[in-house]
Amino acid sequence: MRLLVVGRLSGQLATAVKMAMAHGAKVQHVERADQATEQLRRGQGADLLMVDYRIDIAALIAANDAERIHVPVVACGVDADAREAADAIRAGAKEFIPLPPEADLIAAVLSAVADDERPMISADPAMKSVIQLADQVARSEASILITGESGVGKEVMARYLHTHSRRADKAFISVNCAAIPDNLLESELFGHEKGAFTGAVARRVGKFEEADGGTLLLDEISEMDARLQAKLLRAIQERVIDRVGGAKPVPVNIRIIATSNRDLAKAVAEGTFREDLLYRLNVVNLRLPSLRERPGDIAVLADHFVKKYAAANGVPPRAIGGEARRALVAHRWPGNVRELENAMHRAVLLATGAEIDVDAIRLPDGRPLLGGSEGASTPAASTYDAGVAGQAAQVADAVTRSFVGQTVAEMEKTLILDTLSHCLGNRTHAATILGISIRTLRNKLNEYADQGTPIPAPQSGVAAAYGAAG
Repeated sequence: MRLLVVGRLSGQLATAVKMAMAHGAKVQHVERADQATEQLRRGQGADLLMVDYRIDIAALIAANDAERIHVPVVACGVDADAREAADAIRAGAKEFIPLPPEADLIAAVLSAVADDERPMISADPAMKSVIQLADQVARSEASILITGESGVGKEVMARYLHTHSRRADKAFISVNCAAIPDNLLESELFGHEKGAFTGAVARRVGKFEEADGGTLLLDEISEMDARLQAKLLRAIQERVIDRVGGAKPVPVNIRIIATSNRDLAKAVAEGTFREDLLYRLNVVNLRLPSLRERPGDIAVLADHFVKKYAAANGVPPRAIGGEARRALVAHRWPGNVRELENAMHRAVLLATGAEIDVDAIRLPDGRPLLGGSEGASTPAASTYDAGVAGQAAQVADAVTRSFVGQTVAEMEKTLILDTLSHCLGNRTHAATILGISIRTLRNKLNEYADQGTPIPAPQSGVAAAYGAAG
């Protein structure tokens, strides 16, 4: 893990740095906030900023945000009182570490950041065969395309490949091509020179240069604009990139891993993705099966998430009860590992007995997860199913009637906004359900916002259905 320390390297802070290095962190140091932003801008990336609480943390985070640099901040300091620690958290710090430091606290903070990489856990033969292929190609220099439904763990697999490659001691840099507007993605990938465009106040190193020597993950590559696809193809072929506004090419030495939840061969046929770029990216294809295709993974992943979130929330770990396990395996998990993870996070918080029972496992809308297949034949279950069927028929009739008199555009708007609300504001999931690209969805939402229509914002926390799994 790469740690950037910001502040005067006093005795106590120096001790904290030594503790971090003892836990495997690679540490760099600057004294001022502007130096930290400049270092990040130059491509000297960091996974965590450890900042003296007396520095203007809010201004530092704002300066980084203006450069589209998002690195978590941990505040630290000597003799800070509760108010000063709270002010640092309100300014945007994720945690406050009092100095002199405790070794266990330093280890816990670093572990929390490192946990974002997530281990590769599997017991199902369908997934184990994919991991076996990944092990076989990880140490090669071949570009790899990871495909699969949203939430199956594509980024987890990408990190697994990197950590098992010959570049494991170098940077792993991830870019979500779907989350960055087209007019900013070129600068994000290739960097820019000062004055290249309005707002380019200084030279900015792009993700290609930041990943030099290591691995660059291009997440959701299918959403990249066709013009940028041509520039990306040249970068992969010739191992050089051109900064926006630059006068000469810059050599880079990176390995490319790309992911997509769409059929790229179909995108090629539709003319939205370059065939020659697909060939360059798809030297090896790793297709990750959906969770319903690898039921043997459900129980082991559920156990892992229970332990993880029990520790994170300071609650005692509970075993998953037998009925709950059967219900977990019987559920289809349309959101895949991401949905399972969030369900188990909720279950850890909602469980009250000695075990996590089926009542503690809730769907995103709060409904309980129904029991296993053995309960489906009981009279109570039959009555429940009949009631649900009748209610569904009434709702379907009401919905059909509500469409009468609406234009196609109005119906489309209703469908998009209702789907986005159902997905708790998650754009990627909504686009997948709707069968459109995230770019198309974003354009539609911008159009509705311009009309004054409220747009559901992404939700976070326990109630959010979809977390950050790849």
